[in-house]
Amino acid sequence: MPSTVIAKHQYFPETETLRIIYISGNVYDYLKVPAEVYEEMKNAYSKGIFLNTRIKGKYKFRKVS
Repeated sequence: MPSTVIAKHQYFPETETLRIIYISGNVYDYLKVPAEVYEEMKNAYSKGIFLNTRIKGKYKFRKVS
């Protein structure tokens, strides 16, 4: 199902970094996200709900742009 919030997501396993590119154009990196959590996100029906309940507030982040 296409997300109304997330345009694209990428995962960098070597650094356990989850990059979220929002529809708004903002880009955030969520740090030290385990590969298993990313796999769960890929399989989630709603990526936005998963992001809000399982990623935000649980992992440190930095704004990329």
